[in-house]
Amino acid sequence: MQEITDEAELRELLGEPTPTVRDKARDRLHELDVAWLKAAPFCLMATSAADGTCDVSPKGDPAGFTVVLDDQTIAVPERPGNRRADGFRNILSNPHIGLLYFIPGRGDTLRINGRARLLRDADFFDRMVVKGHRPQAAVLVDIEEVYFHCSKAFLRSALWKPETWQPDAMASRARISKTLERTEDSLAELETYYGPAYAEKIYR
Repeated sequence: MQEITDEAELRELLGEPTPTVRDKARDRLHELDVAWLKAAPFCLMATSAADGTCDVSPKGDPAGFTVVLDDQTIAVPERPGNRRADGFRNILSNPHIGLLYFIPGRGDTLRINGRARLLRDADFFDRMVVKGHRPQAAVLVDIEEVYFHCSKAFLRSALWKPETWQPDAMASRARISKTLERTEDSLAELETYYGPAYAEKIYR
């Protein structure tokens, strides 16, 4: 293996970014960023604890689930999940956060970096109600950097092309759970748990 150990080596290998790419980051939302957030139903939330432990968590809701409070502040609702709260525990010791917003079918993405706080309630939670359910909590993000990212990774992976999708290339979620997580449960029980009724419980 030939390891890269400093930035000079990295730049020798990759070269320098163009001025357009280097200078494209902004410190507040443009109206196009706001429009993207209104259309995005999904994002990835990256955090790191004070000791460097990292986490990336998926967040999703109907399009527009991220609330824009002003041009430097957004809020992301939290719904019932597995209660590990890895990313939230990270935020408590290190507020730095990165968000990557997707619109299905689009190759470009919106990236937002900043500092996060956890809220258990706020007036704007009323704007986050889905199917009668208020969020359990929310991540408030003070924006430090925002920019659009190109579509090369999506083009290389052909992510949005249905003809490339292979959902059966891996064992089912029930089989994975039976093998690695809930070994005491029967496969039939897990197939029922992860079956059509699973979607009915996602806000409870």
